[in-house]
Amino acid sequence: LLREAGYYTCMAGKWHLGLDSLSNPHEKGFDHSYALLEGAGNHYNNRSVLRTGNSSYTEDGVPVSWTEGNYSTDFYTDKIIAYIDKNRENRQPFFAFAAYTSPHWPLQVDKKHWGKYKGRYDEGYEILRVRRLESLKKIGMIAQDAVLPPIHESVIPWDSLSDNQKMKEARKMELYAGMVDNLDHNIGRLIAYLKEIGEYENTLIVFMSDNGAAYRDFINSDSRAALREYYNDDYENMGRADSYISYGPQWAEAGTSPFRYFKDYATQGGINAPMFICGPHVHIRDEIHHGFTSVQDLAPTFYEVAGIAYPEIFKEQEVYPLRGNSLLPFLLRKSSEIHNDEFVFALEHHGNAMLRKGQWKVTNFIKPFDIENFGLYDLSKDIGEQTDLREAEPGKYEEMLKEWAKFSEEIQVQTPPPIPYTE
Repeated sequence: LLREAGYYTCMAGKWHLGLDSLSNPHEKGFDHSYALLEGAGNHYNNRSVLRTGNSSYTEDGVPVSWTEGNYSTDFYTDKIIAYIDKNRENRQPFFAFAAYTSPHWPLQVDKKHWGKYKGRYDEGYEILRVRRLESLKKIGMIAQDAVLPPIHESVIPWDSLSDNQKMKEARKMELYAGMVDNLDHNIGRLIAYLKEIGEYENTLIVFMSDNGAAYRDFINSDSRAALREYYNDDYENMGRADSYISYGPQWAEAGTSPFRYFKDYATQGGINAPMFICGPHVHIRDEIHHGFTSVQDLAPTFYEVAGIAYPEIFKEQEVYPLRGNSLLPFLLRKSSEIHNDEFVFALEHHGNAMLRKGQWKVTNFIKPFDIENFGLYDLSKDIGEQTDLREAEPGKYEEMLKEWAKFSEEIQVQTPPPIPYTE
């Protein structure tokens, strides 16, 4: 739609929306693209981190190989800047999508970035989790009486680790921080470039992550033995191109404090993500608002900023209606809310599901995926989802289950059959 409306469009980074040619960004409205087609990649070379063999990259729809030694975040930034630069003579408005893979596992980054954080995490993940809770209270982001949810059952207490294990765990978080440090540097490069070409004051900039903290120790799963042959995770090698480090549920839980759990769960820790917006349409400064928004609100926002009417028919195909609302009235102070209390937001991922309506939420974090395992939570008082109110609020619980049934039917959520019990 943006390209049809006269925008120049480009992207670089993770695509993860299909491997075939018809799913490629080149066929989805991008004038220029450099895409990693899978969901993750080695940050330095072509070696796949999901299977044996190589990762799949395309540029403008044509298969290409990663140039050995290029670091992902640096390279994607170079590409986005080069793509925008190609359009300067045409003077078209542009839409640029920098889909960075950092700080996704494997945790790989140069020591000049992670070395700044050496020793920062030596006290362990449990203390970091508490400190982040307290820092959020101090700046008024959460209630003063907020408490941490129970630690996930898979997390090994810090005090039970050996000294060598603690060293390795602390290094994992140093690497993660170093990757974020490098990411920050590259976003600074993009902003400096926009200022250099005189477009910064005219550009709406959105930065966001895509989910809660990632906990999977992917390479050490039983099915990845063949992949482990290519990587060396000894302490001295951690962070290099031939290492494959994930920071696990222990640091992920510290990263999602004060919420419950992390990526893959539909709890707040799994679905909350940071987002920053700046630009000429943002009139809100130095205020804290607790209204709900989601990634579904971004497309309506971009269309409104660009003056594009979302169609019912596009290229002779019926178009699925947008589910979100534009953020623009809120950002311009023309509205005090993005969604009212009747707005319903729901999702399901790998059998973990949730539905939110106003301050209320139903979610499951116990398998199997069945509505009988949905708990009811009042997020205005319980951001850690610790008090299940289904028995105390039966009317609200039934209302939420009916909303889930409507959503499930509309989206065609597939509920797997129960696994028969055997002795």
